[in-house]
Amino acid sequence: MTDTPGWASPGSSEPPRDGARPTADAPAAVPGQSAPPQNTPPAWETASGAPQPPYAGQQPGWGTRPGPGGPPGWGPQPPGAGYGWAAPQSPKPGVIPLRPLGLGEILDGAVSTVRKHWRVTLGLALGVAVVQQGASLGAQLAIQGDTGDLTPVLTALISLPLSMLLGVVASALLTMVVSRAILGQAVSIGDAWRDARPRLLQLVGLTLLTGLIAGGIVLLGFAPLIGYLVAGAEEPAIVGLLVIVGLLSLPVAVWIGIQLSLAAPALMLEKQGVITALSRSRRLVRRSWWRIFGITVLSQIIAAVVAGVISTPFTIAGMVIGFDDFVGQVDAGSTAGLPAAMLVTMAIGGVLSSTVTLPFTATIGVLLYVDQRIRREALDIELARAAGLPEHGGTGWGDQAGPAPARL
Repeated sequence: MTDTPGWASPGSSEPPRDGARPTADAPAAVPGQSAPPQNTPPAWETASGAPQPPYAGQQPGWGTRPGPGGPPGWGPQPPGAGYGWAAPQSPKPGVIPLRPLGLGEILDGAVSTVRKHWRVTLGLALGVAVVQQGASLGAQLAIQGDTGDLTPVLTALISLPLSMLLGVVASALLTMVVSRAILGQAVSIGDAWRDARPRLLQLVGLTLLTGLIAGGIVLLGFAPLIGYLVAGAEEPAIVGLLVIVGLLSLPVAVWIGIQLSLAAPALMLEKQGVITALSRSRRLVRRSWWRIFGITVLSQIIAAVVAGVISTPFTIAGMVIGFDDFVGQVDAGSTAGLPAAMLVTMAIGGVLSSTVTLPFTATIGVLLYVDQRIRREALDIELARAAGLPEHGGTGWGDQAGPAPARL
């Protein structure tokens, strides 16, 4: 598969062909379906170039096979079918059809990836979740409430670097898993690690940079309020006004975050540098910000609901198990924090919920990137070539079964 500007299929040694596809700013040639290669001969010419009648041979979209005494392709139409060329069907070598995706297809593609490659996706997520929850639990048990109200803050600061590093590793590996799942290829954790390892340091840098950009915008918005309070002034009207000014920075940070949300897949799959990947993300998101924002928010809501459903029983069980110890600590005036049994039970629920939701949310981000490149750069043609699917003439991809193209 060629690059536009650089996503080759995992393990491919084919060099990039810059300029073979339109840029990220160019729309797809046909709404709902990418244009096929221009150098493909028309469907009614033979390999030698000799013209054939338009009815010679089976033509895609002309009804059923010929009946007795009739020319090919002009046989009886199925009930409810009209005349003329039918919509070409899109190939589906893996978890998604190779065409611009609708909302349901993106969500279904994420679920299908987790379901078909559950050993890799769930196994990877389980390992990451165990280490993350173990680090957080260890920090809470070590502190034991000795720091009072600062205990949650210190626990987060202790576990945050490890959680961020593990999140980067999981995102990198899952990106490579999804890239192979789209092509219908088998993948193992070892394969994903070999593909992702050369880009891990750059992905860490990209994650830190995007976090600093979004966090810096919020900090800049609240800087006047912080400075005013540090100076010792407490005029309620001014404080309220500065709070509003600070809150206005949150939409700006969200806007920038969505603009840069496709940078990680671009860095991993196109082998781009950090700054180039950020620029690629901005170009791919352009004129599609609201769509990407809506799908991202919806996927996060779904993940939060699923995580809540899984973890709530463990939270309740932990409260029941540790209730007596907690009441005893309150009566004794102790600040030792939550009982260990309660923390362990809730950590188990956190492990299970993260194991299920982490692959889903990571896959959504990669599929949004692939969908934008299909819409802007006809990436579906390159993916079909990489998957080994036969290309046909100017009418599409041939007799592949599948639903009509969906639009969001």
